[in-house]
Amino acid sequence: MNDFAGMEDLLSDFLLEAGEMLSEVESKLTDLEKFPEDSRLLNEIFRGFHTIKGGAGFLNATELVALCNITENVFDKLRTRELLLNPELMVALSAATAEVRTMFDSLQKNQRPNEAPRQLTDALKAALTGQKAVLPVNQSPHSAANKEVVRSAGQDVADWEKLYKSLTGAENISDEGAARDQKTVAASVNPVGPRNALLEKNTAEISGTGAGRSEEEATSTDTSKSTIRVDTDRLDRLLDISGEIGLTKSRLTHLRSDIIQGRIDADTMHELDLAVSQLEKLVMNLQNAVIKTRLQPVDRLFSKYPPLVSKLARSQGKDAELLLEGKDAELDSSLIEDLEEPLLNLLSYTVKTGVETVEERISSGKPQQCKMELSAHQEGDHILISIADDGRGMLPEAIRNKAIAKGLISREAANTLEDIQCLELIFLPGFTGNGEMADDGAAMDLVKTAIHELDGTISIQSKPGKGTVISIMLPLTLAILPVLILRLGDQSFAVPLSQANEILSVTPGKLQLVSGRPTMAVHGKVLPVLQLSQLIGWEQSGTQTVGVLVQSGNINFVMLVDSIVGRDDAVIKPFDAFRPNGVAAVTMSSDGDIVLILDIKELVSEVRAH
Repeated sequence: MNDFAGMEDLLSDFLLEAGEMLSEVESKLTDLEKFPEDSRLLNEIFRGFHTIKGGAGFLNATELVALCNITENVFDKLRTRELLLNPELMVALSAATAEVRTMFDSLQKNQRPNEAPRQLTDALKAALTGQKAVLPVNQSPHSAANKEVVRSAGQDVADWEKLYKSLTGAENISDEGAARDQKTVAASVNPVGPRNALLEKNTAEISGTGAGRSEEEATSTDTSKSTIRVDTDRLDRLLDISGEIGLTKSRLTHLRSDIIQGRIDADTMHELDLAVSQLEKLVMNLQNAVIKTRLQPVDRLFSKYPPLVSKLARSQGKDAELLLEGKDAELDSSLIEDLEEPLLNLLSYTVKTGVETVEERISSGKPQQCKMELSAHQEGDHILISIADDGRGMLPEAIRNKAIAKGLISREAANTLEDIQCLELIFLPGFTGNGEMADDGAAMDLVKTAIHELDGTISIQSKPGKGTVISIMLPLTLAILPVLILRLGDQSFAVPLSQANEILSVTPGKLQLVSGRPTMAVHGKVLPVLQLSQLIGWEQSGTQTVGVLVQSGNINFVMLVDSIVGRDDAVIKPFDAFRPNGVAAVTMSSDGDIVLILDIKELVSEVRAH
């Protein structure tokens, strides 16, 4: 359903401008808590709501107009000193701002927003008449519980038919077909047998948009994800490169004509080699320039959190302030959207479990207010995002005992863990959730899964009584990925180059059995040897003598394949509808092959689980 048919361009422009303005309002609300009588802040927040109201009026979004109008009136009285800001009113104003954000979410789906909750408008109206703005503390409107849960880890690893139909946009598989026996499906695409039609190379059929989505679903795509603001200098750079590519193309066309006419002397071949080299360099520059146009400052994401953290802390009898660091660091716009929920859940978990109450902090000699910091720093082609606090910290032994009590790990296995490994037990499925998470009840294992889906890693450092630091390392972009292309039978696979350390020759004489499993000594270390066919559930054919030294986190192993094709820069096509275990994304090779990009971390976790 599209409630704004014919107004899509106006809606898109409004959401872009108003979204940035609302982020500034949210940031200024945090400052207003520290300086409640700051006239400049009050005036700027008033103008923010007034401007958003005006834009919403052009769209006839009466529900949003009504909420902005009453909130604007409250700020008008605050700036003229007819009202004084108190904690209860601050809660109501924060809730109103969050409700505006919720209304934006509806507009992004081309849907008219619902009216603001009656309790909220009644509280604001009460404030206008000089009464107390009483508003119960509700759950955050950004609750992860309202969003679709990340795909569970138990999906069928051998359902290659569903995979192919997801890639090509073919019709959905029926329930009966989806329930077919795993062995039958695996056999149908066995690389040692006849090539199955489901994996035929067909470049034209691969859809770059959401596979299997209806036209209506496609038109209701989140507008904020399809629109970004780009610096004109970056666009000028793209224009310059495209001009140079045009000149090189003209040169190649001229050389092609010379060669067709039989001019294949050494000078012509040298000119051709120079032109091709120049084209390769320009294409690489173009890729880098395009990536830069997708990069956005993380402040767009970070600025939402300080008021939410303050509100959540107050609801639990705590006092916490979230400081932001490195807001100018840049990240791919798609990653910014996907990080919103994981970061909110981590901040919620920190407030719930890591921040002490005011009384506890005072009794332990700490300042009444807990200082939390959300920071971002670029490290090479990655970005490091950290959440730090000076709270109670984590007790490794307590976490270990809780995991044992919940039956998530055996006592024998738990006793072998070092303290830093015990901290990461909080990411086990079932350790958190069911009411243990503050604010929304989301589980920390889903946070780790979400970060993992973005090809990132998450780690914890903590000192009891001193505080905790949760660190997330992410690639700057997932649009283009350097990969090593492998072959298994007739199918091409790819491993991220950051995880493929070395190509090895694996002969029977180099293999040794340890506890019945093949291993190999590499640079003085004995490493397990795993067949790619074993990892993805295919039957093995013949003896493989080509291995890739793969590293995933602190795990190293040798992966056997049929052959190595070479290095490439893969343009990533993510899965929108279905993604099987062990496959992160898909790309195309230069000769039209479908190339499946392996999710090494997930493949390793499956092996360790069994």
